[in-house]
Amino acid sequence: MEFKAEGVIPATLVAFETDFEIDIAASRKHLRDVADVVGLSAITVNGHASEIHAFSFAEQQQLLAESLDEVGDALPLVNGVYADGSYAAVAVAKMAASEGAAALLVFPPNSMSMGGQLRPDMAIAHFKMIADATDLPLILFQYPASTGLGYPFETMLQIFAEVPSVVAIKDWCNDPMLHERHIKTFQSLPRKVNVLSTHSSWLMASLSMKPAGLLSGAGSVIADLQVDLFNAMQRDDLATARVVNDRIYPLAQAFYRAPFLDMHNRMKECLVLLGRLDQAIVRPPLQKLAADEIAKLKQALVAASLQI
Repeated sequence: MEFKAEGVIPATLVAFETDFEIDIAASRKHLRDVADVVGLSAITVNGHASEIHAFSFAEQQQLLAESLDEVGDALPLVNGVYADGSYAAVAVAKMAASEGAAALLVFPPNSMSMGGQLRPDMAIAHFKMIADATDLPLILFQYPASTGLGYPFETMLQIFAEVPSVVAIKDWCNDPMLHERHIKTFQSLPRKVNVLSTHSSWLMASLSMKPAGLLSGAGSVIADLQVDLFNAMQRDDLATARVVNDRIYPLAQAFYRAPFLDMHNRMKECLVLLGRLDQAIVRPPLQKLAADEIAKLKQALVAASLQI
């Protein structure tokens, strides 16, 4: 299906069995639950939310194939390209294209974390290799500079100029001033590059800057609220936006508290509390949450006026 880099794009989770194998039936049900939300533009699989760091190549292919079979006739699917080297990234890109993905979300290679920002030619070569391997539209995943994986502003402009299949960035710069600069600059280029916010811990503030859309793992739980907030902010209906944001706020506070790495773990536990998943299993080294934190998640769901 045709992909448009705009609107609300949830990133879905993956359910596991007690032996850490993928629970295909539960994962497909979760995907269908999210896809049934009215107003989505696309869905992302094989991203952070699906614990991509713990997936083999074969499992990535299986998840994409199962996802396309479940909802590929309803929404375009964005597939994550998570690899430490460009050659491996090309293999993932080719696989995703052959399976039928509509777009690719390109993660920064972890191999660039020790000074790669000083070598813009590395980032440009990475995107060129992927673009040469597939005609699919690409989304550049922008990390915070503090991680060592964020692309400098000028490097991104070079990538956009030399790799025209880059149509958007997933912006996790985690810097409001820089985020606004991305939106105002990239969305005004002669060849527009859209900004998809993933600043879900301060989403209403981000959406006030008018990015073209949002791409977020929190959509695995609250895609409907994200749609309502995005639409309200697009039409400058601040009264409605505040009401929706007041419901999102307790969950954002619960999802994105320290340690940050447990955010999708917490989302899985919320799906169990909501009756949408039977069990919340994560692959090690991630570990199940303690009972007191699960109780706090339940309080956050109640505060968000979600039915539990």
